[in-house]
Amino acid sequence: MTTSTASAAPSSASPSVLAAIAAAISAPSQRVAPASVAAVLRLLDEGATVPFIARYRKELTGSLDEVQIRAIETRHDAHVELEKRRAAVIASVDEQGKLTPALRTLLLQAQTLRALEDLYLPFKQKRRTRASMARERGLQPLADLILRQPTFGAPERDALPFVAPSKDVADVDAALAGARDIVAEFMAERADVRALVRDTTVKDGVVVAKAKKPKQAEARSAAASTSSHDVKASKFDTYKDFAESLARIPSHRVLAVLRGEAEEVLSVSLDVDADRLLPKIEARLGLQRGTPWARQLGLAIDDGYKRLLFPSIETELRGELKARADVDAIDVFAENLAGVLLSAPLGARPVIGIDPGLRTGCKCAVVDGTGRFVTTVTLYLSQGARGEQEARELLVALVKKHHPMAIGVGNGTAGRETEAFVRRTLQDAGLNDVIVTPVNESGASVYSASDIAREEFPDIDLTIRGAISIGRRLQDPLAELVKVDPQAIGVGQYQHDVDQSSLHKALDHVVERCVNQVGVDVNTASAPLLSRVAGIGPALAKKIVQHRESHGVFATRAAIKAVKGLGDRTFEQAAGFLRLRPTSGETSSLANPLDASGVHPERYALVAQMAKDLGVAVAALVGNAALAARIDIERYRSTDVGEPTLRDIVAELGKPGRDPRQQFEAPSFRDDVREMKDLVVGMTLSGVVTNVTAFGAFVDVGVHQDGLVHISQLADHFVSNPHDVVKAGDRISVRVVEVDMARKRIALSARRG
Repeated sequence: MTTSTASAAPSSASPSVLAAIAAAISAPSQRVAPASVAAVLRLLDEGATVPFIARYRKELTGSLDEVQIRAIETRHDAHVELEKRRAAVIASVDEQGKLTPALRTLLLQAQTLRALEDLYLPFKQKRRTRASMARERGLQPLADLILRQPTFGAPERDALPFVAPSKDVADVDAALAGARDIVAEFMAERADVRALVRDTTVKDGVVVAKAKKPKQAEARSAAASTSSHDVKASKFDTYKDFAESLARIPSHRVLAVLRGEAEEVLSVSLDVDADRLLPKIEARLGLQRGTPWARQLGLAIDDGYKRLLFPSIETELRGELKARADVDAIDVFAENLAGVLLSAPLGARPVIGIDPGLRTGCKCAVVDGTGRFVTTVTLYLSQGARGEQEARELLVALVKKHHPMAIGVGNGTAGRETEAFVRRTLQDAGLNDVIVTPVNESGASVYSASDIAREEFPDIDLTIRGAISIGRRLQDPLAELVKVDPQAIGVGQYQHDVDQSSLHKALDHVVERCVNQVGVDVNTASAPLLSRVAGIGPALAKKIVQHRESHGVFATRAAIKAVKGLGDRTFEQAAGFLRLRPTSGETSSLANPLDASGVHPERYALVAQMAKDLGVAVAALVGNAALAARIDIERYRSTDVGEPTLRDIVAELGKPGRDPRQQFEAPSFRDDVREMKDLVVGMTLSGVVTNVTAFGAFVDVGVHQDGLVHISQLADHFVSNPHDVVKAGDRISVRVVEVDMARKRIALSARRG
């Protein structure tokens, strides 16, 4: 089920927490009120879905969008986890009998999980360490002397009483070494010292990457191992001697060097000026130059910093650096995915989908306007002139019989050649009114072999399923792509390197948002598509489809309640996103014309009153923009219906069930450019944006290798974020700047100057 629920009741959030969450998600253009945060948490706790809250509870939330609502949920969950951890830490320290009033106060005042863990570190149960073994040997009093830094005494003399061969303290040097181990651990676990080193590293630290020498594999020759390493290393030439500020390194470079490290080509570390840090640590621990104990404390600090403290901080900061890079990469992936899912649909028109193939032939699938598979033929284009002629005759006969509006050709191997063949064949046959367009087939093979595809087409070959999917993608990209794992759609970068749980969660949210933004025809939608509607999960979606197949189409939205397991609460969440599309194209053909709109059934009575006040029937009002514009929304404002909802209702009445996606426009690639070798510097081409990253956009210009438009070449003005200029699926004009055949790289520019 797509319901998102807060992990704790809103009552657990104090006014100060609500205010902190509100401040954190506020933007300069929109201040979020703590009351809005409280309302969101209450609605989530009641089981409301994020799309429902964003669309139909604007008065309560102050018109917060889905991104803001999810941010509230995430921050509240983090607060709940912090409080759970705080309670566990206090209980643990108390059980040890070490919870002083001062420490309790510090633990209660800790504002972050990191600050809390720093305070808890000295009390945390850990494996035996050099320091714990030294304590077992009775060296704590000697360590205390080093820490106190008295102006009297002599370390070598004062350490004599601690020499005990039976306790494995052989001599004075061993006693002092053990005492220094205790001091080193104490220093490395002090919260203020850790904060000092952490903050300094964050501010002044550097991410360093260097090329690693190849390891000689035991089972292979040195030459073979080196050769393999060199091939792998070539991908990371940019980073073989690399250093960049920890505070400023962008996420894509973080993930690049970490991938190089994972592939054992690079060694990656953090570096900070220890010579500047150590004196500050010495001052924190009260080291006094000239005292008898100064050298011992200095040695302990130096050892503790190198052996314990900095490695610990480095591990921690590397984890945080990776986590931030993951978030950025996932955000980029999510934006790209949304662009692809919301690509312009051709609509409910008959089409032919073609999955190109050389040896096995091009599989053609005819799909009618409802997405139903009709028939298939296979075209063999690589079997000489006779085979090509037979293919021409087959294709022409297929088009004349089924009258498709368009033919979609998969853009994989042999895609451009197949597309050119189809165009020539149709032109020669005088069938110039049929659109021929490439279709991104990323993930089509994944769908073809999936359980969903087997359920839809149990007796149809994998390759035919792929052709059907290509045709349906042309009709409605969103409806077909929801059947595919988002990672297989091919719009991410480093998607296999980031945290997979977070990635799946974020991409699921994107799919859910896009589906509910567009709306779903409950009488034609597949179970995978219905499962993404707010409040409906996979099990209930299958029941809806089964009910539809057994009892016929739903005559009204309310009729959906007859589906077993679909109660009032689920209906409330889902109804506004479900549509009944009129078969005649006129909403008046429906039992209730509002069922084709985004007006929620809870507001049908209000719309009926609006129509009555205008002196018309509801059917006459729905779809009549001029009549809708005459509605005085102030007249209908009440305690539970405010201006945001009223404006949404008026907009829906003017254009009921409007599709937010753009009108379909077929991309037009040059017929004389099919491979990289056909590209010439300075050539102007039409292309389709396939992927947007932090450093630019990748564009398909029809040569089986996407070109990169660097961020500096995206526009004639300065661009700080490529997503501000382009999104996946956009059609743009580009100019070829460079063609690197050896590395299969194409540099493009979208600048006019």
